[in-house]
Amino acid sequence: MDGVSKSGDAARRTAQKTHAAAGRDVQTRLRSDIVSSEFAPEARLKFAELTRRYDVGIGTLREALSQLASEGFVTLEAGKGFKVAPVSAEELVEITDLFISFERQAVREAIKHGDEDWEANIVAVHHRLSLIEGLPWEGRMQRHAEWVQRHREFHESLVAACPGHWLLRLRSMMFDQLDRYRFVTKNSSGTAGRQKFEEHRKMMEATLARDGDLAAQLIEDHIRDTSDRAMKILLPAESERAAG
Repeated sequence: MDGVSKSGDAARRTAQKTHAAAGRDVQTRLRSDIVSSEFAPEARLKFAELTRRYDVGIGTLREALSQLASEGFVTLEAGKGFKVAPVSAEELVEITDLFISFERQAVREAIKHGDEDWEANIVAVHHRLSLIEGLPWEGRMQRHAEWVQRHREFHESLVAACPGHWLLRLRSMMFDQLDRYRFVTKNSSGTAGRQKFEEHRKMMEATLARDGDLAAQLIEDHIRDTSDRAMKILLPAESERAAG
């Protein structure tokens, strides 16, 4: 009996771990799809469609959506279900200010504690990013999904040596939220793309030079410029909705 009991316990633990892993996977995939505007702001998230899309059960999907609701990516309306959280100019201002605060602190701490391996990784990650950012605008758009991942990796590399685990966790959450708004500017002109290419290079150089003040300021300017571009799109749209 003891052997049977232990075998049953092991099977339950394995099933629980598998369920938890599936939940984390669909949560990550769904968050990514929301951030990249696969699901538009305020779009209904229908269980029938999502279970097919992510090949998971309703229970696992509900858990993932509930977690994303706690992170601010989706909302839950009584009797209506889940939908993608809306975007607004007011929220963009708050998210931008919070992310800048976290990022400035994180890069300063990273510069204080970073070693040669941290520096080498920044150079390598920036090179991978620059391979796409150096392309003509049409070519860059064709590889946009790759650029999104490499862009994230570059910003993460700058702060990777920061020892503050909660600080990194909070800045990561704000990065995802800010990325939702960055996608509003996805189809902006190639001139903007060239500008960002130069901004990333200068941010790398300042960080490697261990100039915390300059690196922090360059990062802030970089982020605020992107937010300002999104704001110019959001404000007219909000005015139209208010008038209509």
